[in-house]
Amino acid sequence: MADFTKRQKEIIEVSIELISKGGIQELTIKHISGEMGISEPAIYRHFESKLDILLAILTYFEDLTTYVSEKAFSMKNPAFERIETFFAGLMDEFSKNPSLTKVIFSEEIFQNDRRLSEKVLSIMKGHQRKIFEAVGEGQVNGQIRNEIPQKHVVIFIMGTFRLLVIRWRLSGFNFDLKQEGKELFSSMKKLIVKE
Repeated sequence: MADFTKRQKEIIEVSIELISKGGIQELTIKHISGEMGISEPAIYRHFESKLDILLAILTYFEDLTTYVSEKAFSMKNPAFERIETFFAGLMDEFSKNPSLTKVIFSEEIFQNDRRLSEKVLSIMKGHQRKIFEAVGEGQVNGQIRNEIPQKHVVIFIMGTFRLLVIRWRLSGFNFDLKQEGKELFSSMKKLIVKE
């Protein structure tokens, strides 16, 4: 877990809102300081650059999702239920902070800098590994269909979730993400989990 100061957290939150409202071009030290009512040098005391702020946003997201992941995957429930609990936790967090999805699910923000793209990939691989392990365990235990390759089940699950969140974001958050996610996972369970 990153140990952000109170002021750093405020800068991260304002930055997420700026990107959410106007895209990455809105994320400038001048705009952040204007939104917060503090001087530009005050921002630089907490972050050296805009890139460092973007890395902090990713770290903030990583901490949030790691907490949700550890909570879900430490349960003793059947494998698919742990996966479903993980994604339900993410949908709950996204519902509380929809602006975060506008930032995290905008690959163009992170693709032009190696440090940013590596951080995004690292976060994604961490969650993918946990889901892969749960699916494998479920297949070994006879809970999840094993006629579908483990890696494909993981792609189905992650891709479905990603598409749902992107659709929610592009629709202007005009449907209940948690309810829609619950229904979607119920349908997915019928396809993946053995009766």
